[in-house]
Amino acid sequence: MTTQTLPSTAYADWRDYLALLKPRVMSLVVFSAACGLLAAPGHIHPFLGAVAILCIAIAAGAAGALNQWFESDIDALMKRTAGRPLPGGRIAPQEALAYGVALSVGSVAVMGLAVGWLAAALLAISILFYVMIYTVWLKRRTPQNIVIGGAAGAFPPLIGWAAVTHDVTLLPVLLFSIIFLWTPPHFWALALFMEADYAKAGVPMLPVTHGPAVTRRQILLYTALLVPVSLLPWVFGLTGWVYGGIAAGLGAVFAWYALAVSRNTATLAVDMAPEKKLFRFSLLYLFMLFAGLVADHWIFG
Repeated sequence: MTTQTLPSTAYADWRDYLALLKPRVMSLVVFSAACGLLAAPGHIHPFLGAVAILCIAIAAGAAGALNQWFESDIDALMKRTAGRPLPGGRIAPQEALAYGVALSVGSVAVMGLAVGWLAAALLAISILFYVMIYTVWLKRRTPQNIVIGGAAGAFPPLIGWAAVTHDVTLLPVLLFSIIFLWTPPHFWALALFMEADYAKAGVPMLPVTHGPAVTRRQILLYTALLVPVSLLPWVFGLTGWVYGGIAAGLGAVFAWYALAVSRNTATLAVDMAPEKKLFRFSLLYLFMLFAGLVADHWIFG
């Protein structure tokens, strides 16, 4: 983490504090959590459901703020992140740290008091996993950072489910597994055409340490695991044919894009059209898959 003294927050405004929360990442977290909540059996009062989703959103943002606090030095070296509030000098490190800690503690406490302590415990684990395991321990040490650390982003549907049922059963565990397996091909597709940025910052992403060919094979391998696992909720009779059909169709398209990536031999970002297409589709894939889960639940109960 950087030790340089940044300017005060005299020029910071609400947009800088919002940027610390990584709102684009937060949107996927909130969506998958809401789908876990809506697909869970049982009933939760709409107000408490909204509180649960708000707590998850705030916790995700808090983890993002703590991540940016710890990584402000490498963010300053990467074109994609150099304009963030900390490397841009608009927010001081100690203020970002206090902001992240306060939101983390507050979101977990409110979740526990208002919704349930199992959901609160899972929420706390997700924050700690993202900050301590991924950000502090893994990201600068191993090219497997996104594989292990990706578990942090797989918690939201578990938390949403637990908010309703106060337990964890097979279906939310499968949803966790789907996001866990989805993360490497999603993120490595991005890392392939952003490899120069990661190399400049000294982050050992797989394309930096092992090269594009190995990364593309790993993308294909994780896709080969993701597609059948995404079908297991239907295979085990936990969902109906609506989810099964959507999962099969989306999986086929995902596999097609991953195969195109595996066949690409480009080393320059400008020639990595298959990787960019896979990255964009992977976002759509997860949104549509979880939306299909909710639709299936509404149809079949």
